[in-house]
Amino acid sequence: MRTVVFDLDGTLADTSADLLAAANACFPMPMLGPEDALTAFHGGRAMLRLGFTRQGLAWSEADVDAGYPVLLEAYRGAIATHTQLYPGAMEAVEALKREGFAVSICTNKPEALAELLLRALGVRDAFAALVGADTLPVRKPDPAPFRAAVERAGGIVARSMLVGDTETDAKTGIAAGVPVALVTFGPEGRGVERFQPAALLDRFEDLSGLAERLLR
Repeated sequence: MRTVVFDLDGTLADTSADLLAAANACFPMPMLGPEDALTAFHGGRAMLRLGFTRQGLAWSEADVDAGYPVLLEAYRGAIATHTQLYPGAMEAVEALKREGFAVSICTNKPEALAELLLRALGVRDAFAALVGADTLPVRKPDPAPFRAAVERAGGIVARSMLVGDTETDAKTGIAAGVPVALVTFGPEGRGVERFQPAALLDRFEDLSGLAERLLR
């Protein structure tokens, strides 16, 4: 079975506002704003580092480590307040399934939070498998989580592809030896072209044809 694996944050859903709000809960006053959406998609610790830097005070990785559980708890409590699926995302997922593709998710969000978010959005059951940052001892761009997402969905890596939005996803595809399509509707726009993916995805309506071409 051919398999399409999706990243979550910045690919299937715009989670940036809720992620930034969770990071701001770690500071006396908001340090991050909508212009920091790209940083949000690079993870909680990246947001904390940026926030600490903007405070203008001395900080260390120990401060980041201490703030991370606070961020996670704040995020857990308001995980889908502003988050929205990108237009056409689930229609594209269902179209792939009708055409015989398996679909799954491979994300660097902790698995329990990814489960919580997908269920809050009402779409968890659309995906055959979910592999998060802590499902295995390693995370993307190590290829092991991607392989697990393919195999748990009933597919084989040789007939699979990844849809993502960052350099991490591009590197994951290279490590796994599979084609990657990077979306251009995230905060970087067509800037993701510099990561040299197999394809760019401007809108989800084009995904079925793209998957047919890349996995022919």
